[in-house]
Amino acid sequence: MNILLANIGTIAGIIGILVCLTAGLARLGGFYYLAGFESVTLLNTGVALMVLAILMKVELIYRKSNSAP
Repeated sequence: MNILLANIGTIAGIIGILVCLTAGLARLGGFYYLAGFESVTLLNTGVALMVLAILMKVELIYRKSNSAP
């Protein structure tokens, strides 16, 4: 379970960073819509993915600290 939490957290963080970067660059480039979505919506989605990644990593740290005797 710990490996699953670590992997999901890492993947969600990387995807979140890429989505935020793409939305930010599109907005700076003057594109307000990207793939049918507003760039602000994509930015919020990226932030939500990064928050999910942080919560997964915190849960992983909590589980590891409680499993030690």
